[in-house]
Amino acid sequence: MEKAEIKHAIARNMRELRFKKGISQDRLSKLADLSLNTIVKVESGRNPNPTILTLTRIAKCLSVRVDDLIK
Repeated sequence: MEKAEIKHAIARNMRELRFKKGISQDRLSKLADLSLNTIVKVESGRNPNPTILTLTRIAKCLSVRVDDLIK
């Protein structure tokens, strides 16, 4: 997968998983101890390179593995 494809996969999967859990972006930011701006940028695909720590925190709050965000 190319970098652009990964970025879009993360954004799409994050949004779908968040909707399934019924969690708002604001709530996810608080649960993951990340700024709302970070959540919005990752989910919209505007963050070209989220850190592994950011992805780990998001995945944990969504009860999934980091792999599930990337695939």
